[in-house]
Amino acid sequence: MTLCAYDDLYRAEFGPRLCGVDEAGRGPLAGPVCAAAVVLPPGLELEGLDDSKKLTPQRREQLEPLIKASALGWSVAFADNREIDRLNIAGATHLAMQRAVEGLSMPLDLVLVDGNRLPYLPVRCRAIIRGDVLSASIAAASILAKVARDREMERLAARYPGYGFEQHKGYPTQLHYARIAELGITAVHRLTFLKKLSGILPEETRAQAIGRMGEAQAARHLEQQGFTIVARNYRCPHGELDLVAQRPGLLLFVEVKTRTEGGPLLARPADAVDGKKRLRLQRAIEHYLAHHPSQTPFRFDVVEVLVKRRPQGGGLEITSVNQLVNA
Repeated sequence: MTLCAYDDLYRAEFGPRLCGVDEAGRGPLAGPVCAAAVVLPPGLELEGLDDSKKLTPQRREQLEPLIKASALGWSVAFADNREIDRLNIAGATHLAMQRAVEGLSMPLDLVLVDGNRLPYLPVRCRAIIRGDVLSASIAAASILAKVARDREMERLAARYPGYGFEQHKGYPTQLHYARIAELGITAVHRLTFLKKLSGILPEETRAQAIGRMGEAQAARHLEQQGFTIVARNYRCPHGELDLVAQRPGLLLFVEVKTRTEGGPLLARPADAVDGKKRLRLQRAIEHYLAHHPSQTPFRFDVVEVLVKRRPQGGGLEITSVNQLVNA
């Protein structure tokens, strides 16, 4: 039975407006999960249409515009790494699927979803195990989702050079682990997936990774306040500035203190910035301003991030973020 004939069985029972839904990116350590929804016309046979995992990147790129041009409707949507950390990967995948289906501007008779679990959708649905090798509609969705996510990871590769996102697309490859060990964690890494580092990186590097995790969370905290991160780990002869952020009317220099719950805690995170540390930071700020002149008023803050280890090797999670202004 062809992929198209498989879909026609459902069209005959439920109606012609059949939508296929699939995702890409459940397994990576970084980046979003992507979902696509595709409505193909009855009887359409696209040569070479298959599960995206069976196709080369070049063939997926060739099929993507043909699918979009032939489809009665298509939509692509994402759930980012923060939503993955908050909802878990299954919940975030379903959220991306919901967004993709909602992006279709047409009524649907039935939605076929790849896998054995269904997202909540206000339309009749069927879960199809191995749907991407059985259904033309799901196979088309798998291609759109994969191509869209790969392009997003290439965009993130330009934003975070050195991690190799354009090569491994965020998946847990040897190269990716090596770059994490060298460079630390970015703001697009899935913090709840850090347990995958256990046993692979030495203890010292894992401690550095926790520090990078805190810096990434602090950066998110600032972005939620309307700041744009203009520099991370700015190094100069006087020391390092963890974050430099800016919003209209304010340039912010930030020292991030990440602490593990249950470890020694000072009364205030600013207490860790003693006289010598404060002097080094002051000189580092002066160095930054000398090389990046600005008339914008500036401020120095400390952000404390508290992390706890989940029981029985369940990884790490953020428990609190506290920003001390003019620390």
